[in-house]
Amino acid sequence: MVALVAVSSPKSTVFQSPISLRDSNSSFVGNSFSLQLKPRKSQKKDCNFGLVVASAGSGATTTVAGSDSGGSADRFYFNITGFPFPLGPFLNRRTTRTEAVKGSIWLFEQEQALGFSSVSTNIRMTVIKLKSGGLWVHAPIAPTKECIELVKELGAPVEYIVLPTFAYEHKIFVGPFSRKFPKAQVWVAPRQWSWPLNLPLEFFGIFRAKILQNEDPSTPWANEIEQKVLSSPEVGIGPYVEVAFYHKQSRTLLVTDAVIYVPKNPPECINKEYLLESAKNGLAVKILSKGKKVLDEPVVDNEINRQKGWERMVLQILFLGPSNLLEPNASFAQMSQKLIVSPIVKTLVFSKVPEKVRDWIDGIARDWKFKRIIPAHFAGPIKAGRAELLAAFAFLDELLGERYVTRPSLSLLFTSLMGKAASYFPPDDMKTLSSLDQFLVSVGAVKKTVSGRKR
Repeated sequence: MVALVAVSSPKSTVFQSPISLRDSNSSFVGNSFSLQLKPRKSQKKDCNFGLVVASAGSGATTTVAGSDSGGSADRFYFNITGFPFPLGPFLNRRTTRTEAVKGSIWLFEQEQALGFSSVSTNIRMTVIKLKSGGLWVHAPIAPTKECIELVKELGAPVEYIVLPTFAYEHKIFVGPFSRKFPKAQVWVAPRQWSWPLNLPLEFFGIFRAKILQNEDPSTPWANEIEQKVLSSPEVGIGPYVEVAFYHKQSRTLLVTDAVIYVPKNPPECINKEYLLESAKNGLAVKILSKGKKVLDEPVVDNEINRQKGWERMVLQILFLGPSNLLEPNASFAQMSQKLIVSPIVKTLVFSKVPEKVRDWIDGIARDWKFKRIIPAHFAGPIKAGRAELLAAFAFLDELLGERYVTRPSLSLLFTSLMGKAASYFPPDDMKTLSSLDQFLVSVGAVKKTVSGRKR
């Protein structure tokens, strides 16, 4: 999500070379690897090097841990991945934990930065307590000492670790995280792939993993958590794969990148230094200032500048090159505080395979009566149901020129009223992304067809 784009996906494409070590404490990922360093004493620290291209009204929650606790040693995780935009932070990852549903669902968040820039957002791991008393972990994050301690404080064993996507920014942590809980079963989304070589999961340090299947009643958690797989045709050099989950008891929908909800204020885990750096009138601001005079003024630490930095971050994450970073307020207001599909995901992936996406979304809306949504980035949990989800995907109707009769009538009415508000993006802000899409199509990196029909 932060490293923005990699031809076939708004999330991640992996540039790797076939190098591997099959050791329980280390795993090479092509030209990137995840390694547990052993300092002089018995304490272990995780490391991650790599050559990879990666791209990218909430419900009440209460912060219960990780806000100020934990020293630098507890947050150490050496991470250099994401060529040419490494996924930071490189050395220190603070973890926060919030309780989304009392005694049942917890959210763990860390910062995810775009390489050497000040552009940053959050990445989220969701943990659900099953009736067995064990924990079900969705989209693991960096297993720092602080993070693992916050998991162990829940007082229950980790039974299952789930990778719900093919995307590198989530995949890279599964191996190191699973080694912290060796008794846990690892389950992964189908059709995992990498480029230019399609390497097996073992190259990512993921061993003995089971494959998630669409609507599979045989999974050990099937009575509590249901799943639906979106497995699209190749939209570029590989398919887009994401698995949605529904926790029946809490009526919660879990997705990875299908939808987002940009909060008005920055997530707690975002480093304030990044916010202030983003508030400075640097080169990107000057280029996108629409000819206005840009002053090189010092940036003081206050709420106004932190907010400006957050708004600029969001627009760069969503649009790559927004129309105006000097005055981001108007565009930010239009993109925030509502359930949307990320412009990058919409443009480079979902618009290419609308029938597949429509079937997946309609199945979710038809079969699951969710009242909250937890994505892997930005705000969560989001107080939203089927109507809001359909509104976010209203752009599919324009591509397909039809509406499915499987939609509930009330949702259809809401979508008709609110659809454009949820799926319409400012044309000026979309120019860079649209130009990128046209370029990728022209060089054959992204398909020119829309599910078999030419545009």
